[in-house]
Amino acid sequence: MDRHPLPPGLYVVATPIGNLGDLSPRAAETLRRAELVLAEDKRVTAKLLAHAGSKARMANYNDHTSESEREKFVALLASEAVALVSDAGTPLISDPGYKLVRAARAVGHSVFTIPGPSAVIAGLTLAGQPTDRFLFAGFLPSKAKARADAIAELASIRATLVFYESGPRLGEALAALADTLGNREAAVVREITKLHEESVTGSLAELAQHYSALQPKGEIVIVVGPPAEDVEASDDDLSAALDEALKTLSPSRAAAEVATRLNVPRKRAYAMALDRSK
Repeated sequence: MDRHPLPPGLYVVATPIGNLGDLSPRAAETLRRAELVLAEDKRVTAKLLAHAGSKARMANYNDHTSESEREKFVALLASEAVALVSDAGTPLISDPGYKLVRAARAVGHSVFTIPGPSAVIAGLTLAGQPTDRFLFAGFLPSKAKARADAIAELASIRATLVFYESGPRLGEALAALADTLGNREAAVVREITKLHEESVTGSLAELAQHYSALQPKGEIVIVVGPPAEDVEASDDDLSAALDEALKTLSPSRAAAEVATRLNVPRKRAYAMALDRSK
């Protein structure tokens, strides 16, 4: 087994999100040859290192790591190969690893990525929603007002939306998404790659009802389909609306009111309003 150290620098290593068989050969080799492994939780990572056959020393790196501790780790990168891992999946996705990467690059240290599992991507592959454009929004706020505001900011984005959520908050989160986004198609995916992997699909309202009294265990990904394409009003619909508006409004005001209500270009509405008013 090759224990020769890697070139100095930071190695961002993706780890399995459930099934240890998903640890790539390159990731396992990196963990064996790294001199230090920065772990979100050393108890979790110890099991992974044992599986990979690594005897590297470990240190904690998580949300509670101070700036001074981060500076110490950055200083080590000049002479040591340091691997960064999260408890599951790809580091920097919903964790503070980006600060370490940014600090390492700022002083000229090498940064390498060893890609692999990600719950965001795995959830998308199971949900059956469009993947040409998607936005990962992480965890929604826990308080109702903040959560509603966050969802409202995303409502007009023409892309599939992906969220992380916990079991106890799942029902409330789905209900809030349904309230603001309407009856979009969605999926709840949990325990990805594990024995009890589950994918439940339906409208947001149906999913909110399904999970209203359930608090499923495990890591949960919510995938919400993009908003439906707007269907432009037909000429018959537009002319009927303009005829009614022109009974009390000038052509310009009638066109403005109808264009907004039917979501059509104002120029189109105004041209027809002038024609109808003659």
